[in-house]
Amino acid sequence: MNLLTSFPHRPRSYHTTRLFSCIAMSNQVHKVAASGFGTGTNDLYDRARPSYQSVALSHIHSSLKGSGPFNIAEIGAGTGIFTRALLSHPSWSSSIASLKAIEPSPGMRDVFARNVQDSRVAIQEGTFDSTGLEDGWADLIVIAQAFHWCPDYNAACAEFGRILKPNGALAFIWNLENRHQAQWVAQLRERIESHEEGTPQFRLMLWRAAFDTPSYQKFFETHEETVFDYVLEGTLPLAVDRACSKSYIAILPDDEKEKVVNDVTDIVRKGEGKVWIDEEKGVFEYPYQTFVVVSQKK
Repeated sequence: MNLLTSFPHRPRSYHTTRLFSCIAMSNQVHKVAASGFGTGTNDLYDRARPSYQSVALSHIHSSLKGSGPFNIAEIGAGTGIFTRALLSHPSWSSSIASLKAIEPSPGMRDVFARNVQDSRVAIQEGTFDSTGLEDGWADLIVIAQAFHWCPDYNAACAEFGRILKPNGALAFIWNLENRHQAQWVAQLRERIESHEEGTPQFRLMLWRAAFDTPSYQKFFETHEETVFDYVLEGTLPLAVDRACSKSYIAILPDDEKEKVVNDVTDIVRKGEGKVWIDEEKGVFEYPYQTFVVVSQKK
């Protein structure tokens, strides 16, 4: 089931007061992201995090002008979850000329290189505002599950404008557990989000400040937002692993992390509002949403 809904919004004053306390300086990686996604955490991340819905990938494909094949810059490529989804997608698989993945974490890059095997794909070190790509190279910049960590929106948007071709597109995409569809999901998120400690998580919508920056307004048209609602198959071990793959959980001391695991286990077992797919096998519906933001270059 794919239902289009609207993005949640935060008051502009919230963005202003929270923005600078939550992010680091330009060309740096947030310390929680650096530690929480550091070496030793990446296999769990790759195993636990969900892939991306075909309909969302088709939506991004339809935003591109021209017939391809396309040059794609994927910034914050992580372990390659989005990349693999793109390479296996029926519309994308035959329309990629080259994909250059940019990722600051050495551990993430190692897992990416191990799991993504395609002659059109290369991964290199870089950040949102320092990709190392040539001027006007990309038809599409895509950032999956990562732009909320951006330390300097204006510098990043300037870099996006620099590396995009005329008529190129910029796409942000996030997956997030849908707390509105089941009480157990809301309880799970409340439990783990209590450890966010002021980090600039996607749900806070701080990243929306990018659209007000001089660089964004210089290079891009007004963005378009779409949300896809759906359910995935879930199990208790998967729910626990997914919670532990959050950066702010990964960095907790062992005793605190054990409390999280125990509490998440209790929440999922109790399962208020849980819908079984196969109770005998322990498989249930895991409600999710995918948020997509697309901007066209001027």
